[in-house]
Amino acid sequence: MHILAAVAAGIFFSCFSGLAAAASPEEKRNEIRKMRSETLAKLYKVHPLARGDIQKSVGYAVFSNIGINLILLSAAGGSGVAHDNRSGKDIYMKMASGGFGFGLGVKDFRGVFVFSSDKAFRQFVESGWAADVQADAAAKSGAKGGAVAGAVTVAPGVDLYQLTETGLALQATIQGTKYYKDKELNAR
Repeated sequence: MHILAAVAAGIFFSCFSGLAAAASPEEKRNEIRKMRSETLAKLYKVHPLARGDIQKSVGYAVFSNIGINLILLSAAGGSGVAHDNRSGKDIYMKMASGGFGFGLGVKDFRGVFVFSSDKAFRQFVESGWAADVQADAAAKSGAKGGAVAGAVTVAPGVDLYQLTETGLALQATIQGTKYYKDKELNAR
């Protein structure tokens, strides 16, 4: 079991070396802003109504997450940015999760949190957030003339859009995930 844990940890950390590899804080911030722009463009393409939800919200946060499942162990991590729509300020953040369960593979996805309440946004940004939610989102087939149902409510005042390479995810999973400020990227 210790060997399995060591292998999982090695794979996990090798996946996250891209953003951290000798980049300056400004380069890291630029990469995160680029990821945010690309993620929002993709979200608006697959779910056009999301643009209005985000524009009228108190704030939103966009995260890039890579998860690894290796037999019985799973781990995920990523980075992102929360944006306060009232002040225009960006707050750079990190995320991490781990757990146990059967599986094998790598999952790369993006999460867009939309905050309709000031209390929820402030708590997320100032105190960090430990999420323990797994919710299913209903979807309709594009061929049947329907559209993807969209965001899943993960907490009072917080909705989540989760995207994969194929579009909007049918399941929003943020189980055992901790979100917190990135001290390095917020120091200026």
